[in-house]
Amino acid sequence: MTVQISPSILNSDFARLADEVASVSQAADWVHVDVMDNHFVPNLTLGLPVVEALLKASPLPLDCHLMIEDPDRWAPAYAEAGAGSVTFHVEAAAAPIRLARTLRAAGARAGMALRPATPIEPYEDLLPELDMVLIMSVEPGFGGQRFLDGVLPKVRRARRAIERRGGQVWLQMDGGVSTETIERCAEAGADVFVAGSAVYAAEDRDKAVRGLRALAERAAGKPSWQDAQQA
Repeated sequence: MTVQISPSILNSDFARLADEVASVSQAADWVHVDVMDNHFVPNLTLGLPVVEALLKASPLPLDCHLMIEDPDRWAPAYAEAGAGSVTFHVEAAAAPIRLARTLRAAGARAGMALRPATPIEPYEDLLPELDMVLIMSVEPGFGGQRFLDGVLPKVRRARRAIERRGGQVWLQMDGGVSTETIERCAEAGADVFVAGSAVYAAEDRDKAVRGLRALAERAAGKPSWQDAQQA
């Protein structure tokens, strides 16, 4: 399992976005962009024009997480603009299979996000259509929230579902990921980690990314999801 770190610019200085992205470019794998519409979640952040500008400035691929209503209509534009990964919330999608296929056809990795209370089991049949499942470990809408340990059993179930389907689907954790929580996430089966304040509040951001990666890689060697599968 290859560990990837995707720092979230939600916790960065929006007045200096290009510089903020560059500050993690030596150690991170992706730049995570949280798009919120003040409808699906009670917050308004940035949208497609800012993403298009970032695509010109970022040395890393963009990992766009769309916390928006009607992603069937709006998500394809992010893929067409050049985002490397586009994740929609299954709770908001009318036709998730068609949407995932549209994102892939436009050249992006297709991701499906789940709120903390949304189970993975009803969507297991969608896994062959996806490149990533994002499990929220906070309620979507705001950065800096406390990690919800109650999502870890769902992470284990999601990893086992991915193994059953035989695909190469990444499993991403988003919300409250830090040096205190990332090992539990990796043990549960996650392999892509969104970290906001844990990176952008650090004096040396590349060092913070490398530290998170080392913790996750160590924990990935003792996966609790396999123990649960064998029990």
